[in-house]
Amino acid sequence: MSSALLLAACGSEESASTTGDLGYVAGDGTVVEIPSAERAEPAVFSGTTYEGETFESSAAPPDLLVVNVWYASCPPCRVEAPDLKQISEEYTERGVQFVGINTRDEAGPATAFEQNYGIAYPSLPDQDGEILFALRGQVAPNAVPTTLVLDAEGRPAARITGAIEPSTLRAMLDSLIAERDA
Repeated sequence: MSSALLLAACGSEESASTTGDLGYVAGDGTVVEIPSAERAEPAVFSGTTYEGETFESSAAPPDLLVVNVWYASCPPCRVEAPDLKQISEEYTERGVQFVGINTRDEAGPATAFEQNYGIAYPSLPDQDGEILFALRGQVAPNAVPTTLVLDAEGRPAARITGAIEPSTLRAMLDSLIAERDA
């Protein structure tokens, strides 16, 4: 992992910036990459997609799993959606799965958002915070969007708090693919 990619050695669950009266708390752009020897236990969560399918994070390995926390009226979520769509399409054949966790929306607004941006990967509704609770310590419950990358063993390997920068996410994935395939 290059030092250029290691943009932050550590981050806190509270990494977020308030947006005043806009009705959301945006991530502050913190990027954290966790060396393999320092990664915690696998992140285990499950849910039912808006399409009624069961999703279990433990079924992803040996694929990498990109977990994006979002909701439809979140401005930075709308900004990053086209990039996430493109990156998910680029990396699917390389053994990378994507899943969204929607923290606020009913099925109607969530599926409209996904259709509008052409998002093909599944999203799990999490209005009750059960999934975010399972990811506590990895995803700040008030920082949306947040993108968490799980390694081939399901362990949290990287996190972006705030809208993704496409080249940063691609570099993270390339590094983790090389690690998995080594």
